[in-house]
Amino acid sequence: MTKVRWGILSTADIAQTQVIPAIQRANNAEVVAIASRGAKVHAVAQALKIPRAYESYDELLLDTEIDAIYIPLPNDMHKKWSIKAAAAGKHVLCEKPVVLAEQDLEDILAAFKRNDKVFMEAFMYQFHPQHARVKKILASGEIGQVKLYKSSHSFFFENREGNIRMDAEKGGGAIWDVGCYSLHAMQHILDEEVVAMTFKAQYDEQSGIDVTACGIVELTNDVMAVIDCSFNMVGRNNYEVVGTKGTVKVKNAFRPDAFSGDAQIIVTTGVTERTEYIQGDIYKFEIEYFSNKVLNGSSLDDQHAASRKTTKLLLQAYASLKDV
Repeated sequence: MTKVRWGILSTADIAQTQVIPAIQRANNAEVVAIASRGAKVHAVAQALKIPRAYESYDELLLDTEIDAIYIPLPNDMHKKWSIKAAAAGKHVLCEKPVVLAEQDLEDILAAFKRNDKVFMEAFMYQFHPQHARVKKILASGEIGQVKLYKSSHSFFFENREGNIRMDAEKGGGAIWDVGCYSLHAMQHILDEEVVAMTFKAQYDEQSGIDVTACGIVELTNDVMAVIDCSFNMVGRNNYEVVGTKGTVKVKNAFRPDAFSGDAQIIVTTGVTERTEYIQGDIYKFEIEYFSNKVLNGSSLDDQHAASRKTTKLLLQAYASLKDV
């Protein structure tokens, strides 16, 4: 097998606009089927040139010519359909945040271990080469000893009525939806552990979900972090690492695809400043990375460890809201 055959479990917008086109661009993957709850799936399949369309998720899982499943369902449905996919002998790439409880993640990982299949949470941003470059700059000592990590991720959310992001039971809220990127990147970029965390939030009056949240995180080795996320602010997706000798600012850290994959790393040391431009197709790279793991049977233990940490930190952030 030289290409992983993918099935898509939902006609969600992210699947149609980002992930399916990325699979079609990938060198080691192809889309062979898509499922939805109803007849609308046929029009989507035709528009995206997908050979097979199913009007139920279970029907797609029975297709023996599918190797891997992409799940972009609402957050509260991830556990059920991931475990069902594992039982059906499928590998799974599941949208973030993968679960809303730590035990749910353990149940998922156990199911994939039992069935000898691979599973990964879809934090696509991490596959852009800009982050490897940032880590190389930090390791070189160019900005000195790291003291502060700052990250912002927001967008002005229109058409909120009926959207799952506004439903607390489905894992709605700014921290779950966009704050997760900043917390994941904090681990991905820094080699530090969280000591303490405190978030404060503003809430939507009708749904009760957090629409804006700001947090302060204490890390090991006297490193601090400041994180904000929001549905009520202009679009931002960046992080900055501040050291004793300089700073590294990453523009378009989480959604460089919105700027044709272009990323800018701004390094400032003393009175000198330079900008490095790095291109990357994050969704394509994500699909090729995961498909390669499927083809080679490689371990995804590092990704599972990151998912465990991110889930714990997200829950810790929400728990801190109740303490204020």
